[in-house]
Amino acid sequence: LVRLIEPHYPKAGRGRQPLGLEKMLRIYLLQIWFDLSDPQAEDSIYDSESMRRFVGVELPDDVVPDETTILRFRRLLEQNKLTEQIFDEVKTLLEKRHLFVRSGTIVDATIISAPSSTKNRNKSRDPEMSQTKKGSNWHFGMKIHIGTDTRGLVHSLTTTNAAASDIGQMPKLLHGDERVLYGDRAYWKEENREGCRSAGVRYRVNRRGCRHRPLTENDRRINRSRSRTRAFVEYPFLVVKRLWGWSKTRYRGLAKNTARAFSAFAMANLYLARKDLLLSVGR
Repeated sequence: LVRLIEPHYPKAGRGRQPLGLEKMLRIYLLQIWFDLSDPQAEDSIYDSESMRRFVGVELPDDVVPDETTILRFRRLLEQNKLTEQIFDEVKTLLEKRHLFVRSGTIVDATIISAPSSTKNRNKSRDPEMSQTKKGSNWHFGMKIHIGTDTRGLVHSLTTTNAAASDIGQMPKLLHGDERVLYGDRAYWKEENREGCRSAGVRYRVNRRGCRHRPLTENDRRINRSRSRTRAFVEYPFLVVKRLWGWSKTRYRGLAKNTARAFSAFAMANLYLARKDLLLSVGR
């Protein structure tokens, strides 16, 4: 990852000397894992011995990056779309270690809430976010759509506002080599089922009933059977939203939050495959 970012990182010159690239990358990863703002990241390095050890900072000998330096590094990744390249780099690593199961894809989406308050400088909510109803509750924010293999490792990702339909993003979540496709009822469409059948892809999306044609007991039994595999798509959401606490957007606009999503799910892939990766290098 250092080699990936290095061509875009400032070089030493006559002005202010840039801090070590690996040090800044490690701080950025701490922001992902502990859901830290830029000021919180700076304070945490001072407060936590384990974080200082991970970053490679010794007080008082080394310089601790201030919040402005941390902000500039994060913007460097966002503006050069490096987080998407980090996601692809991790995906390539997993493919080389034969950890991706390319025979099937599971698609799903999750809502990341955004602050709905208008008590800010612009006196308005984030214009790139939207409101949607899920069950009996209303949510304001964005959606992250992912496609995973049948073990829960993410191979594709898109983002939209919360009101966008799940099924509209499904073509972007497929890699094209699937022999089986899983998804919840939001992705059911008869035309897609016929298209998958003609392409030789088993359509294992949960069936959806309607007012005039409710689900039969056999349909429910089929859905339960498919959900045993479909449940693996929830693992990366569990890691990112529950373990690392990213349940609410920290930045305004889709672009910054999309950049964070690529980094977060790249790290989630490494976390979910950590045992297999250790075995693959003989440790």
